[in-house]
Amino acid sequence: MYTVLICDDDEAILESVRIYLDNEGYKVLTACDGEQALELINKNTIHCVVLDIMMPKLDGLKTTLKIREKYTFPIILLSAKSEDTDKITGLGFGADDYVTKPFNPLELVARVKSQIRRYVSFGSLEITNSQLVTGGVVLDTQAKTVTVDGTEVKLTAMEYRILEFLMQNMGRVFSSSQIYEAVWNEPSYTSEKTVTVHIRNIREKLEINPKDPKYLKVVYGLGYKCEKI
Repeated sequence: MYTVLICDDDEAILESVRIYLDNEGYKVLTACDGEQALELINKNTIHCVVLDIMMPKLDGLKTTLKIREKYTFPIILLSAKSEDTDKITGLGFGADDYVTKPFNPLELVARVKSQIRRYVSFGSLEITNSQLVTGGVVLDTQAKTVTVDGTEVKLTAMEYRILEFLMQNMGRVFSSSQIYEAVWNEPSYTSEKTVTVHIRNIREKLEINPKDPKYLKVVYGLGYKCEKI
């Protein structure tokens, strides 16, 4: 049984998330501020922490810094703020993921599952020269396999080739026409819809929330890119 610590000064959120995680078989600990969270962490074996950013006494960002002095388990931050700067700050402080309030408890549970799988099963995996990696996604160019947080996902040949192309050019933006010409190796005429459908299918297989993708991003008016995480 894995242990998840939830830290939030909103008792309704604590109880709601606790019920969902408990139903998934996790041992759940709760705290209402950063100081309580650190006390529980020092007394228990923790596999994942869900931390609200805005809390009394010791906020989520300072708590994250304290945790990272000793521990490597995943940290998911919660915040009512949605600005990219808040997300970047949290990740820069050592968090592994970020969820904006209000959130769907089922999505948060899925993110907890993903982080724990990666932590206990994938975190120590040695990366070889044949592997392209971003976050929990590993594409092996020799074995022709794709795994997400250690679990293999089945892609079609074209989906695999699109993902391989974007992961080989991590962070670069490509138009639908450029992706089509690189993957199909032929001129693009009416390629936009074809590429869009394939990208959507890849997201369904890779992303926790395909409507808010973590890996395959759209750059509006320009094209697509694979985000380096």
